Amino acid sequence: MQSRRTLLAMAVATTSAIAASTMLTACATAPSPSYAERPPIVFVHGNGDSAALWQTTIWRFESNGWPRDRLFAFDQPNPLARDDDAVAQPGRSSTGESAVFLKAQVDKVLKATGASKVVLIGNSRGGNTIRNYVQNGGGAAVVSQVVLGGNPAHGIWAVKAFRENNEFSGLSGFMQQLNAPKGPNGDEVTPGVKWLTLRSDNNDKYAQPDGVWIGAPGKPTHIGFDGPALKGATNVVLPRVDHRETSFSPAAFAATWQFLTGQAPRSTGVEAEAAVVLDGHAIGAENLPLNGARLTVYAVDPATGERLSNAVHTKAIGMDGRWGPFNARGDAAYEFVLATPSYGTTHIYRSPFPRSSKLVNLRPERIVPADNGATSVVVFTRPRGYFDVQRDTMRFDGKSPPAGVPPKGAGVSTSRLRLEGGGAPRAVTGEFNGERITGLTWPTANEHTTVLELTY
Repeated sequence: MQSRRTLLAMAVATTSAIAASTMLTACATAPSPSYAERPPIVFVHGNGDSAALWQTTIWRFESNGWPRDRLFAFDQPNPLARDDDAVAQPGRSSTGESAVFLKAQVDKVLKATGASKVVLIGNSRGGNTIRNYVQNGGGAAVVSQVVLGGNPAHGIWAVKAFRENNEFSGLSGFMQQLNAPKGPNGDEVTPGVKWLTLRSDNNDKYAQPDGVWIGAPGKPTHIGFDGPALKGATNVVLPRVDHRETSFSPAAFAATWQFLTGQAPRSTGVEAEAAVVLDGHAIGAENLPLNGARLTVYAVDPATGERLSNAVHTKAIGMDGRWGPFNARGDAAYEFVLATPSYGTTHIYRSPFPRSSKLVNLRPERIVPADNGATSVVVFTRPRGYFDVQRDTMRFDGKSPPAGVPPKGAGVSTSRLRLEGGGAPRAVTGEFNGERITGLTWPTANEHTTVLELTY
């Protein structure tokens, strides 16, 4: 039956959209479907991440007519998993705490929309949270469909005496309980809910037979490339996508839309809006508000990173962490300057925003001991995917591959450039598959760092 076999045909159909649709496309506006046709969707981010990673996915849903006020994403406090799930750890959360948080968010969405059920879409650890909530937290009664991208459904490793109580161990009590057979067919998913899993063919760093990405190269993890697949679900393979792209790529969106609606999306691109309003949170690694920070926004020349005028937006960050709203131009490149008492000042350069978003989260970058001796530090980062030398075209300050990116495999999403010798500020450019961001260097002596953050 379809729910138990890998649907490679769907994956092949979606991959043709990747190159043409990753960047902004213009398409005709379609009327939004009625509420009865489009249930609310709750997006659940992964380990150490924030709701901001769902920005482009939500843009694609909106561009295909899903009502904006039925798309929800939340920042989970302390998003990193504990080393031992049963032992409290500062700044980290347990599987139980994550499920309780998700239940509270779903309850809010049901109350706000008047809907009887929601769709849950999760990436990586977010899939663990969803499965736990549906199976053990009452979610089966209020969830109609679930989409899991890159979820380590059978763990990242299953090695005796190696961190067996960790949430990501296939031998943990948590994982064993989630995967216990359900019903006469031995399904691993909770019945009464429709399930879709999305995985890479062999390019997901957390579904690898070899332990290279868990710090044990050459040692077997006892987890295969098919680790994210679940018996009883519709399991789709997306060729060459990396761990994050199982959720945030155009191909992942296309497969998700097909699963939810029964038809292909009109486009996997992003439709531009005439009026763009941006907002989000200024948060630290624990997804907690940077109360007392200050944000200043400048429009910049996309070719040089130079500021074009005085600040176009300023705000003192309060207890809610909100830095907006900001009425932006959809064709303008911006520099977000986040000054914090504890992190120093981070200059974040971003590509133009074609659509409004409340998920433009800003996280500061900190000077680390390895930066000692550098006069400027520039970070080139891709939050919604990894760098893959064998697959992608990229340059960072004229060098390819960027520093720290391995010659094989997709397991690094950030490159760090340390400049020495001082001198006047200069432009630094990061390029990835057609997206190009240029920013200026800033002196580390004053606790300043530069971040070039890719959108796609």
